Amino acid sequence: MSTSGFSVNRLLRSFKYAFKGIRRAYTEGQVNIKIHSVIAIFVIALSIYLSINDIEWVIIISCIGIVIAAEMINTSIESLVDLVSPEWNEKAGKVKDIAAGAVLVLAMMSIVIGIVIFLPKILALL
Repeated sequence: MSTSGFSVNRLLRSFKYAFKGIRRAYTEGQVNIKIHSVIAIFVIALSIYLSINDIEWVIIISCIGIVIAAEMINTSIESLVDLVSPEWNEKAGKVKDIAAGAVLVLAMMSIVIGIVIFLPKILALL
């Protein structure tokens, strides 16, 4: 019976490459992913301090994961654009701007969600 080409070795190799990609995003990528990560650590600390509930944790962790993943996708798009268009090109710039804009939209959405979750708790402390 066929296992559709499944191989534990291939699976483990794919995880190895994925972790290599995460490491590269932090070591060779842009500073933005590091900024998002520092903010994420602050948000996690604030979440612990304010004792957010389980649903709020799911929402906060989802926002963090989405923004960091989007930043990694943006970085990979920028690298690919630089590879295929090393000279300045208006269309290449447009692709990069749109990808960066997508990260900004997700980051802004996460800020609004953070305000909705944290502001009432912070105001209750005052």
